[in-house]
Amino acid sequence: MNHRFMRYALSTLISFMLSFPLVVHASETTSGQDKLKILIDTDPGVDDAFAIFWLMSLVKQGFAEIDSITTIGGNVIPQKTFLNASRILALGGFAHVEIARAARSDYKCLGGSSEDIFGDDGLGGVAMELPESSHNYDKARKADDLIVEKLNAAPGEITVVSIGPLTNLAAAEEKSPGILAKAKEVVIMGGAFRYRGNMTSHAEFNIHCDPNSAQTVFKSRNDTVILPLDASHKILVTEEQANSILETNPSSKIAQFIKKFNSFMVLSTLSSRDSHGIRGFLVHDASVLFYLFYPETLMNIRRAEVNVETKGQFSIGQTLIGERHFAKPEANSWVVLDVDEVNMSAILVEDLKTLVSLDGSKSGN
Repeated sequence: MNHRFMRYALSTLISFMLSFPLVVHASETTSGQDKLKILIDTDPGVDDAFAIFWLMSLVKQGFAEIDSITTIGGNVIPQKTFLNASRILALGGFAHVEIARAARSDYKCLGGSSEDIFGDDGLGGVAMELPESSHNYDKARKADDLIVEKLNAAPGEITVVSIGPLTNLAAAEEKSPGILAKAKEVVIMGGAFRYRGNMTSHAEFNIHCDPNSAQTVFKSRNDTVILPLDASHKILVTEEQANSILETNPSSKIAQFIKKFNSFMVLSTLSSRDSHGIRGFLVHDASVLFYLFYPETLMNIRRAEVNVETKGQFSIGQTLIGERHFAKPEANSWVVLDVDEVNMSAILVEDLKTLVSLDGSKSGN
């Protein structure tokens, strides 16, 4: 039997077993602790949607607070990512959260967007089935303005989580040099170091979209946390796990959309040959939340000076770390290179089950 298949079979079994023995209430684990305040920079995108749904679960369990969301073009154009973020928040009961539009209205992802992977709407063709948007793109603040204001108002308190191209963060840093250093942490899903790229042979999508902005962000502070494809390619939600989430609360709209998203992405992932033949969906963007909430699942973390190739004909967007044994006083990042894939998958599924079990929404279908 295929080794990776055996691991994911074990992950499904663990997920099943975890649904029985123990329920840990947030009040038991967060007593006396401040909730983690998070600003998400995103380009929804189905895997972004999974990450946001998971964060909603962690918020409802008492572990975190969604401070705001900034959107950028990437998986689809900026107007669509803004609308998708608004619809996702509405579905989860978070319509009150402020959403900012892309810092640059003329932004275009180098190499194009990902409609071929995520569908024309970025959400597997089901965006129009989600609740109506309660945010206005034309009236929304620009992302760089919001980031600068938020970090200046609460230095050291807000964790910036980026799961899209780094254009907004770079624009904020260029507008107000040193602003990203005022974040509590900057945690990024992006890059590929010892694993193949998913945009080119060497480059990961988020970095390849805007490599100059990525370089600006990596140089903005000396402790950026990076979850690259090396780690994220191991986080997969199978069809069986998506079914188990739906079975937790079949009337939940969130559960129904998780199932729809997963069904669409299973076929897309198989066609892109990224899942080793397993019928599952790689949720790359969820990797950042493991660092923040389940750090025991991270197995190989490297201190490194990270740079981005911005000029190469064949290597543009490649992320690089120095391997030679010379002093590296300019080290700027912590890079996660390996993870506990079995427990990661089970943890993600169980937290999504918690979200849908609390979801009182009903399908009209």
